Amino acid sequence: MLASAKAGVNAIIKMEPKIIEDGTNPITVSIQPDSVAGSGDIRDVLIIRHDIKWEIGISVKHNHEALKHSRLSKKIDFGNAWYGIPVTKQYFDEISLLFTKLQNLKTQGVKWRDVPNKEQSVYIPVLNAFMGELQRAYTNHNDNVTTGLIKYLLGSNGYDYYKVIHHNNHTAKVIPYNIYGLLNQASDTKAPDTLIPTITLPTRIIELAFKDNSKATVHLTMDNGWAISFRIHNASSKVEPSLKFDIQLLGQPSSLFFIDIAW
Repeated sequence: MLASAKAGVNAIIKMEPKIIEDGTNPITVSIQPDSVAGSGDIRDVLIIRHDIKWEIGISVKHNHEALKHSRLSKKIDFGNAWYGIPVTKQYFDEISLLFTKLQNLKTQGVKWRDVPNKEQSVYIPVLNAFMGELQRAYTNHNDNVTTGLIKYLLGSNGYDYYKVIHHNNHTAKVIPYNIYGLLNQASDTKAPDTLIPTITLPTRIIELAFKDNSKATVHLTMDNGWAISFRIHNASSKVEPSLKFDIQLLGQPSSLFFIDIAW
């Protein structure tokens, strides 16, 4: 873990010369409390220079690259939480009975393994309602949905940051998320060794449909190279009145790159 961390830090320093620039004030390195994640700030570590009012953040992961593990339930307004547009009454009407049934099964102590044909009876109807609502929002609000969705999934929340992923195959992956152009600033004496472009966001949904031969995964394809996988699943062995997404990035624009460093 230490070797992986050092590899990631060395790569970030090449992109952020302000970290090692001489100055009169010290650099502050701090760990953020877990509570900030509730507001959408997924940065784990902050590197701050107070004298020049500059900071960058780092999100640290261990051996996984999922974007989010968001939930759907009878009460969760995913549209408002994800891209700032409340879901419609139609969506809540479509999912209400399904999640009420799950609540009743939870009260009875039923386990998911004992739910007959859960894909047909639960997963597919919930995903159809989810896709229908996402498509309605896009029809009415266009790129506010596509750009807002990507910002939510990347966890930007107004901040640019680096993600460092430790892999057990003796590599560290560093991904710069430079949506707002805040990363990769030159210092007074040095330009970055590695240049980071601003990420090109999507403006249009091309396709939203079930993955081929799948009853639990939908794929969202957008312009500018973006493709997202939403796999729904039960998060525990016992039935609960909510379902969890495993959200993965399938495709991204060339402006969103990563660096693999062997250690």
